[in-house]
Amino acid sequence: MSNLVAEYEQDFDAWIQQHINLLKQGRVEEIDVDHLIEELEDMGKSNRRELVNRFIPLIAHLLKWQYQYKQLQDQWVTFTGGSWRGTITEQRTKMTKLLKQSPSLNGKLPEAILDAYPDALKVAVSETGLPKSTFPNSCPYTIKQLLDEDFYPEIL
Repeated sequence: MSNLVAEYEQDFDAWIQQHINLLKQGRVEEIDVDHLIEELEDMGKSNRRELVNRFIPLIAHLLKWQYQYKQLQDQWVTFTGGSWRGTITEQRTKMTKLLKQSPSLNGKLPEAILDAYPDALKVAVSETGLPKSTFPNSCPYTIKQLLDEDFYPEIL
């Protein structure tokens, strides 16, 4: 086992710094190629996971907005959905930044929404106490709507 492979397994940060130095010096023949490929693949997966993880609370809160807002407002006249708006805005803002940093992720949005919806639905059911049958079987919002800072679904 080479020193770089051992370093990868014992001190990841030192391994990264060593590889940065090797690349800057053009010493590519010394690079731990297998682990570098693995890390680059993981970076791509991490961005895709972040998309899904941003869509889960965004979609869950839009579902809560659409299906529970009126019920809560009827119970509490002062209910305005402020914390829901905050969560929706935060997720949209962070997703927009991620998409600006990595525009190629735009092509992954449909898949990310498909992956996120079952978990978002679980959250909405859990947090509202409404039956699962209250909600659509698939995401009722378009990509454009999900990313549009002014979009809030019609309250049912």
